[in-house]
Amino acid sequence: MSGEDGPYGDLVINNALVVPARVLQWRFSRSSGPGGQGVNTADSRVELSVHVPTIPGWPEPLIETALGRLADRLVDETLTVAASEYRQQLRNREAARARMAALLRQAVAPAGPRRRPTRPSRGARERRLDDKRRRSRLKQDRRAED
Repeated sequence: MSGEDGPYGDLVINNALVVPARVLQWRFSRSSGPGGQGVNTADSRVELSVHVPTIPGWPEPLIETALGRLADRLVDETLTVAASEYRQQLRNREAARARMAALLRQAVAPAGPRRRPTRPSRGARERRLDDKRRRSRLKQDRRAED
């Protein structure tokens, strides 16, 4: 099955990065919600997991970047996505694969340009201080004189 596309093959992240099918772990369970007897008997809910540090062929710096950016989603360095919006397991498999690919693509994307630090202009600082003085005077005028 290696190299084939679809719900069972390798997970293509971009032109250079692929997650081999052998490191993807699938779990199936009964989905919740409406559906009557079908929901009670079919294991249509899908969970797809991958242990990020053990993805073969990915450079170490890229894995470190992905671990850092996905830190709030990881449990023991394992990324898990679930899909249960469809009644068919196959469609949920495809949805989980798409979600996993999008998350990993986002995690390894190059960082945008760094922000150039700026300071408020002299006029902006003066306007802010003038507004503060005006507000202070307004509040002083409201006070009851003893």
